[in-house]
Amino acid sequence: MAVLKAFKGIRPVKEYAAQIASRPYDVLNRAEAVKEASGNSLSFLHVIKPEIDLPAITDEHAPEIYVKGSANFQKMIADGVFRTDGSEKLYIYAQTMDGRTQYGIVGCAAVDDYVNNIIRKHELTRPDKEEDRRNHVRVSNMNYEPVFFAYPAVAEIDAIVAKCTAAPAEYDFTSEDGIGHQFWVVDNQSAIDRLIALFAAIPCTYVADGHHRTAAAAGVGLERRQANPQHTGKEEYNFFLAVHFPDNQLKIFDYNRVVKDLNGLSEAELLTALSTGFTVECKGEMEYRPAALHEFSMYLGGKWYALKAKAGTYNDHDPIACLDVTVLSDLVLTPLLNITDLRNSKRIDFVGGIRGLGELKQRVDSGEMAVAFALYPVSMKQLIDIADSGNIMPPKTTWFEPKLRSGLVVHSI
Repeated sequence: MAVLKAFKGIRPVKEYAAQIASRPYDVLNRAEAVKEASGNSLSFLHVIKPEIDLPAITDEHAPEIYVKGSANFQKMIADGVFRTDGSEKLYIYAQTMDGRTQYGIVGCAAVDDYVNNIIRKHELTRPDKEEDRRNHVRVSNMNYEPVFFAYPAVAEIDAIVAKCTAAPAEYDFTSEDGIGHQFWVVDNQSAIDRLIALFAAIPCTYVADGHHRTAAAAGVGLERRQANPQHTGKEEYNFFLAVHFPDNQLKIFDYNRVVKDLNGLSEAELLTALSTGFTVECKGEMEYRPAALHEFSMYLGGKWYALKAKAGTYNDHDPIACLDVTVLSDLVLTPLLNITDLRNSKRIDFVGGIRGLGELKQRVDSGEMAVAFALYPVSMKQLIDIADSGNIMPPKTTWFEPKLRSGLVVHSI
C-alpha cells in the first residue's frame, strides 16, 4: 500500500515565493535557463540548473556544477530566503490552467514503494540523465524538485483537501505563462494523520512526470542505506519529495512528431502509400486537430490532412498496440519513413501539444522538417493500464501540463 509521509519542508519566505519558483530543470536548455533567470538572483534555476552560473564551456556533468547548485541553495538559506518548518507537515499545491485546477498533496513517497512496484512507471530512463539527478542529491543531501505522481481518486481525500484549501493560501501567484499557483501548509495533525491513513489504503501510485528524478532519488536512498550499518528504515533518505494528484483532475496533452525528410518519397508517393493503412482526407490550409483515438492530423506541402486508421490496423485489446504512437510507428514511421529507433534517430523530433499546431506548421514551412503528425492525446486510463501491466510506453508519449514549479518546498534527506 502507498506510503505518504509528512516532512519538515524547507520553504521560501512568503514574499519571495513567486520570485523563486521556476520551471523544472528538464524543460529548459542552458541558454533558455540563462535567459529566464537573468536579473533574478533568487530564481530556483540557480539551484537546479547551476551551470547557468558557470562558464558556458563547462561540461554539463562536471562536479563543480553540483557543488555550485548546493552552494547557491545554502546561500539562500543563510540569507533568510528559505526557512525550515519546525515540525513535519503535509502541503497542498494547486495549479490552475485554462480554468481547470488540479490539487496535489505534497509529501514524501517511499524508496521501498519504488523498489516494490507500488510506485508504478510507464517510461524507461536514460542512465546519464538519472546519474545527473543523483549527483544533485548526493552533493546537496536534498530533493530539490518534487516528482509528479497520480493516484486513483478518493472522495474522502478530496473532501479533506477541499477543507484545507478553503483557508487563504500561503503562496498565491500567477507565473509568467499565465498559470496560477497556490500552496497551503497542512498543519492540522488530525488531517495529516487521516491523509496518511487514506494513502495507506491506496494499492499503488503512478509516476506521471519525473521518471528520472524518481529513479535518482530512490537510487541515492538505496546507496545511503547500504552505507549505514545502523540503518533502521526511518531515516529521511528512505523517502523523497512528491506531489500526488488524483487521476481524475489531470490532463495529458498530445505529443506530436516532425520528420526531417520523406525517405526518398515524393509528397504524392507518401499520400498514396498512406492510403493502404488510412482513410486520407485533405483538409486544406486550416489547422486540423485529431478528434478521436486512431485519427491523426498530418501537415505536408502546406496542407493539413486527416488520417483515420483503417479497422484491423491496430489492436485495442493490447495496452501498447492500441496507443496512437504505436499505430503511427507501425503504419508510417517504420515502413514508410524508415525511422526504427525513436530514442536515437536524428531524423525525427517531438513537439509537446502545449505549443499548438502552429509549431508543427512553422517547422515544416521553414524547411527544417518535411512533414508533421499530430496525435490524439493519451488518456490517464491508457497510462494506468500500461503501468499496471508492467509495460513501458514508447518514447515521447505523454505530455502533462501544467508542469510543477520548482522551489516551493525542498526535502532534506
